[in-house]
Formats: sequence, C-alpha cells, structure tokens
Amino acid sequence: MNPRITLATAGRILSQLRHDHRTVALMLLVPCVLLGLLAWIFADSPTPVFDSIGASLLGVFPFVIMFIVTSVSTLRERTGGTLERLMTTPLGKGDLMVGYALAFGLVAIVQSIVATAFAIYVCGLDISGPVWILTAIALLDALLGTALGLLASGFARTEFQAVQFMPAFVLPQFLLCGLLVARDQMPSVLSTISDWLPLSYAVDAMKEVTVNASPEVTKDFLVMVAWIIVSLVLGSLTLRRRTA
Repeated sequence: MNPRITLATAGRILSQLRHDHRTVALMLLVPCVLLGLLAWIFADSPTPVFDSIGASLLGVFPFVIMFIVTSVSTLRERTGGTLERLMTTPLGKGDLMVGYALAFGLVAIVQSIVATAFAIYVCGLDISGPVWILTAIALLDALLGTALGLLASGFARTEFQAVQFMPAFVLPQFLLCGLLVARDQMPSVLSTISDWLPLSYAVDAMKEVTVNASPEVTKDFLVMVAWIIVSLVLGSLTLRRRTA
C-alpha cells in the first residue's frame, strides 16, 4: 500500500460523493427520518419504548444504509470499467479498499453525529451513559456496514445482486442481534451463532449505554473493530477488476 495513492483514492471518492446529492441525502437524512418515525410511533406509549430500542436502532440504521451504498458504489466502479482502468496504474487493491474505507469513514463520522444529535435533541432519546460513547458506537456501526458492503460487492455481478446480498449479510444479524429477543433467551444454537455476528455486539453496546452511566463497552468495541479489519482484508482479496 502507498499512503499517497490511498489518500488520493479517498479524495476521488469524496469528490464523487459531493456531486451525488441523492446518495449524500440517503446516508445523512434517512437514519434521522427513520428514527423520527419510530419516535412518533411510540410518542403516546405509556412506557418509554423509544428509549429502550431507539439507541439500538441508532446503530442498526446507519449499518444497513452504509452497507447498501458502499456495495453498490464499489460494484458500479467495476461494472463501469473504472476499476479495471485504475488497476493498470500503481493503485493496489489495498489502496482501493482503504481509500473507500477512509472516504466513507469521513461520511460515517458526519452521519453518526447528525443521527445521534437528532435522536437525543429532537426525538428526546434518554440515555444514562455519555453521549460521546453513543456517537462512537454509531460510527463503528457505520464503518462496519461500509466494510461488509465492500466485502459483499466482490461477490455481486450487478447492482441488483449487490442489493440482494442485504438479506444474506444484514437480515440474519438483525434477527439475531438481540433487538427482537434477548440473546440469552434464544435457542442455544441461535444464541451461539449470534455470538459470532458483529451487529450483536453493536446492539449490546448500545443497550449498555442506555442503562448504565459508566458503560463497559471495551469488548464490544474490540469485536467490531476486528470485524471491520477482517472484512477489509477479505474484501481486498476477493476484489475483481471487472465483472465477467
């Protein structure tokens, strides 16, 4: 990897995003719209339902959106021939993957700040832990979605297939992450599977911040970071220059 080439790749991707207003709106506004809708649904509930699930969904929504945007964007470069032309230059696969991660990581920082601020100050999300930890978890969730989206793009041939990978990569994690049913109340096989899924640790961390003033989320952070690194490495190994 060459740091100069990696940064140039990140700059090129950010330049493209700057002119793609719909994608920027999708990444920055949709999580807020979904959180706002959820808060509205439970506004008249006698129990604080939004407080109990809002923080967890603050991690899930950016994860899903970044997965879709990243997988489709990467595949578009390959199907359009851009990636094949770039790979004839000194650009390496690692430079491309890390460049994408840096570019979308910067967007993820803005996304996590905007979504967290909206959830707390507009939707009235009440948490016991520090706001900065909640923001950091949302950021890691977005980066995780980015990394898994880059990995998934290597197995898709069309943009439609890239979107179809969402049920395979995302929905099982959503069902088993503990958001719908506590993980310790699942059948033992499903509970074991959930222990290996990164979104489970994101939801655990969000729940910890919701109920504890001094949350212990170090393990959850380390697991998510490990998944991000492994996904980027595997994504660089499976990346193809073009779609056959």
